[in-house]
Parts: sequence; C-alpha cells; structure tokens
Amino acid sequence: MPPIRVLIIDDSVVIRKVLSEALAADPGIQVVGMAADGRIGLSKIAQLSPDLVTLDVEMPNMSGIQTLAEIRKLHPRLPVVMFSTLTEKGASTTLDALALGASDYVAKPSNTGSLDVTLLRIRQELIPKIVALCGKRVGLGKDPLAGSKPIQLSQIASRRNGGGHIDVVAIGTSTGGPNALAEVLPGLHEDFPVPIVIVQHMPPLFTRLLAERLNKKSAISIQEGKPGLALKPGMACIAPGDYHMVVQRNGTSMELAINREPPENSCRPAVDVLFRSVAKTFGANVLAVVLTGMGSDGLRGAQVVCEQGGQVFVQDEQSSVVWGMPGQVATAGYADGVFPLAEIASEIQRRVQNGRSLPGKKTLGNQKTQKTAEYLRPSGTSAAPASKLPGKV
Repeated sequence: MPPIRVLIIDDSVVIRKVLSEALAADPGIQVVGMAADGRIGLSKIAQLSPDLVTLDVEMPNMSGIQTLAEIRKLHPRLPVVMFSTLTEKGASTTLDALALGASDYVAKPSNTGSLDVTLLRIRQELIPKIVALCGKRVGLGKDPLAGSKPIQLSQIASRRNGGGHIDVVAIGTSTGGPNALAEVLPGLHEDFPVPIVIVQHMPPLFTRLLAERLNKKSAISIQEGKPGLALKPGMACIAPGDYHMVVQRNGTSMELAINREPPENSCRPAVDVLFRSVAKTFGANVLAVVLTGMGSDGLRGAQVVCEQGGQVFVQDEQSSVVWGMPGQVATAGYADGVFPLAEIASEIQRRVQNGRSLPGKKTLGNQKTQKTAEYLRPSGTSAAPASKLPGKV
C-alpha cells in the first residue's frame, strides 16, 4: 500500500523541520516536499501531486488564507490541514480557513520546553487526521476509526421509528463540524421550542469565536456554554474548549455545568459525556445528532440515549468530511436515521415539532412565553395558567 504523500507549506524553517521529523516517524506517511511560502507551495502541488497539504495560517507575502483560496480553485478535493497558533488572531483566521474549505486544523504546540514533547503532540494530533482524511485517496478505504459492520437499526431505534416528545437536542461533531454546524443551525426556526447543547472538538478560544460566528448567521441564539447557564428554548450552547459540558437539573430548571475531568476518547470536551448527561436528565425526551468527525466519540453516549428511549440520527457518509463518529454510531445500530447534511436541519425541526401545537393554533401568551411553557412542562401534562409560569409575577 503506497504511503500518504504530504507537502508542508510553512514560512518557518523550524516548523518545517519539526513537522517533517514528526511525520517521518510514521512509515505510512511520506513528506514529499516543503515550501517556504504560498507561491512556492502552489507550484510544488502541481509538480508533486501530494495526497494532503499542511498549510501555515500566518505567512508573509501570500497568507495561508490566500494560498488556500488558490488551492481550492485549482485542487478542490485536495485535503488541506491548517497549522495555526492558539491566539485570538490564529483562531479567527483558522475559522476563516475552515469556512473557505480547509479540511481540518492542528494547533501549534506552545511552551512545551522539549522537542520530544512537541514531536509527540504533533504526531498524536496530526497523524490520525492525515490518515482519516486521506484513507480513500491512497486506498485505505473508510476512515480507519470508523466501524465496518453493516448498518442496521437497533431494536430500540426501530421500535421508536422517529416518534416521541423531544425536550432537548444534543449535537456532537468534530472534523468538518464548523461548516456542518454553519449549515444546520441557521436552518432552524427562530421559534425553535427546545434548547440545543453542542460538543464541537476544539481548543479554548476557538469555541467562543465559533459560537459568535454562528450566532450572527442564525435565527436562534448561540453562545459558548457557561457554568450555571439556564437552558432555554431557542438557545444553543457550545461546550467550551478543554472542558466537558453536562446538563443537570436545579429545582425546576435545567442548567449547564462544566468540568475538567479526564478526557474521554482523547477528547475534552467529549460528546459521550454530554450525551450521557442529557440522557440521565431528560430520559426518553432526547434527540441526539452525530455529525461529521473522526474517531468514535459519541458512540457510547448514543447507546445510553437509545437505552433511555431517546432518538438518535447521524449524518451520512457522502456529505461527511470524515465518517468516523457518525459511522460508528450507525454501524453499531444506535441510529434510527442517516441523513445528508442538507436535510439535517429540517429533520431536527420535524422531530422536535412532532407532538407540539401546529402553527395557527391558539398559543399561551406571546410566542416566547409559549416556548418556555412548553419546554418546562413535563411531557403529557396540561399547560399551566400564564400566572404560574416561571418568571411571571
């Protein structure tokens, strides 16, 4: 089997050397060339036909963003992994790159104090992404971290058949997730009747900037999750980088809590942690959605959601950047639906609306009050008078 051919584009001699050494340790990867700027990199892509490019975010003369734009014009399907700094500018530019079509990114290790530690961190984060993104290009088949069993509905999922009252939506995603969320969340209606909680695998700072960008594009409210934040209908919360996020009951309200317990599936925040917490707190009234991403995070959490009687569906392989996380859930039998990205917002809207008042029916007070009443009311019970609603005097 041929090795994965990688081209490194970075203006730093030190970074080029470190990246080359880190990747050379894997016999399945071959560094076929290095370039000190974007223009040289573009010419080497034409000469060397690499399977993947690592691209520095910040470069003089021709920036990483400018270089990426040219790569996408000339080589629209070539995987590109951005190499960025953990700074506000670096994070913002990385999100620009992802929106422009970068496949993924890796944060440059900082202040490790040891070359060996730096090499190890790069290998641990970059090599799995290279393999996941390039597996099909070099004949490895599917994402090696995805399942290989035939897709089949679990008995629990097939009995549910997409029915049931939903009180919370939980979304998990990783590689390709920012662009997937940028399509799904703006597709939800302003009067979305339940809260949404999200894990996107990203470091600190990145998650706040992602939430701010998504909020500007969406009718619903989107923010980074904070401890003690009360969940409300029409509000989406993204887990902060390097913290697990969970949902817990506090009297009559549902609140967020964050912690720094050990990573799960090498991830913090982890989808499994969030999914388990919503299953514990909301029981059968959960809709869990697993979008594009490498690895298996979300698999065990989806199992718990299924066992509690909740609903689970995943993004399909064709529209996923990497079909690792959704593929694991689907092939394990925990998904009761597999949908292309373009249909996921409408599917979420349909399932959440199921069992609720149809448009045009009389509502309790204004629209916002009606959403709050419906969210806080246990499934199967009648509405409380307006004077009894939380926050009413």
